[in-house]
Amino acid sequence: MRLGIVQTNSGIDPTANAEMLVAAIAELATGGAQLVLTPEMSGLLDRDRTRIMTNVRVEADDVVLAAVIAAARQHGVWVELGSLAISVGEDRLANRSFLIDAQGEIRARYDKIHLFDVDLPTGERHRESATYRPGAEAVVVDTPWARLGLAICYDLRFAGLFAALANAGAQLLTVPAAFTRPTGKAHWHALLRARAIETGSFVVAAAQSGEHQDGRATYGHSLVIDPWGEVLLDMGEAAGTAICDIDLGAVADTRARIPALVHARPFTLVPA
Repeated sequence: MRLGIVQTNSGIDPTANAEMLVAAIAELATGGAQLVLTPEMSGLLDRDRTRIMTNVRVEADDVVLAAVIAAARQHGVWVELGSLAISVGEDRLANRSFLIDAQGEIRARYDKIHLFDVDLPTGERHRESATYRPGAEAVVVDTPWARLGLAICYDLRFAGLFAALANAGAQLLTVPAAFTRPTGKAHWHALLRARAIETGSFVVAAAQSGEHQDGRATYGHSLVIDPWGEVLLDMGEAAGTAICDIDLGAVADTRARIPALVHARPFTLVPA
């Protein structure tokens, strides 16, 4: 399976972001990519709540989603649009991922379950729950190559979600993200490798990178990791695209060697 990864430095203008994504999809399709993956908030990265509310739309009217659907259809590739800010009414948004097939049909949607509400030692303060409504459903979806399990950014810290996706048959776990630099430097590689090793799955994480128009800085380092925990691709910090070939036979091989998923047992916690 040939993956195409897009690492972006998304800004506050959805139209400009859409043009960038369409160009990246065309470039990767020319390179033979069968599935193109983009980061979290590919269409609009903005922590100014007032401004973002003037730019978001309901799903049917989102210009970025429409542009990516058209590009997938034009180039005959599947696209996981990492996530978009989608209006869901009552002054609330969903952080929503879309899997789009080569005919431009939406095959799956996933709303980010775990929202990022933290105060970092650097002084950065994030309150995703002030604007976004959490999702409540984990999602797996079949493609011509593998069953995908969908997650977004902060979901990465919740191993139980990834175990559930793998136990539902997912062989490829996707984690589009906009990780902060402090948390990225400390935890990004370790957590993604752990999720791959624990589940015996490929993990693909397309990431935002660099200094953004809204003032934040993201870590980059989009990764492809195999089921043994080896890093097959690390895109560093520059925005751009990359191709990575994976052998999905490695999933069955790794799970046979380390059958942790089938060895998991229920237990009772007894206070001492």
